[in-house]
Amino acid sequence: MAGNGKRRGPLVIGAVLVALVLAGVGLYWFQPWKLWQNETINEALPGGAAPAAASSASPGGSGASGAPAAKPSAASGPQTLSQGTLISHEHATTGSVKIVRLADGSHTLRLENLDTSNGPDLRVLLTDAPVKEGVAGWRVFDDGKHISLGKLKGNKGDQNYTIPADVKLSEYTSVSIWCDRFDVSFGAAELAQA
Repeated sequence: MAGNGKRRGPLVIGAVLVALVLAGVGLYWFQPWKLWQNETINEALPGGAAPAAASSASPGGSGASGAPAAKPSAASGPQTLSQGTLISHEHATTGSVKIVRLADGSHTLRLENLDTSNGPDLRVLLTDAPVKEGVAGWRVFDDGKHISLGKLKGNKGDQNYTIPADVKLSEYTSVSIWCDRFDVSFGAAELAQA
């Protein structure tokens, strides 16, 4: 009987070591503590103030006729091209999404009043996938054409994501807050022309 107890000792130690390794890998992979951590980011829209329009103004600030130089029109400032409202998928998600053309001609994706759960490896995806309610819409955003605009900066607030200049906006119809680790959407919005 004593020999039986001696054989169990290494098995118990081995089982405990395997359990510890599996627990460590599980904690790294799922990062459950992020469910209780919020990160709020509040960024202003880039280029909120339109740059001064080129004019034939003299150093004194008046044009050739002596009248004050013309102010840039509102059209030269940021323009919302498309927008949508986020719906919940894997996690409760609210807020709105806008594609904005800035005064310099570049484009940015803007999340406003975002409120979602935190999670591992969250990304902002611009996609051509349809936005579907419920479980049917959770996993479709990496099936077709999509581009990652980067890691989600925070799970709450107002944030800007630069859209590369070579992206053809007409080819993308939705935005997803995407968990790249588990290939699942936390929330998504269908884009409609503004």
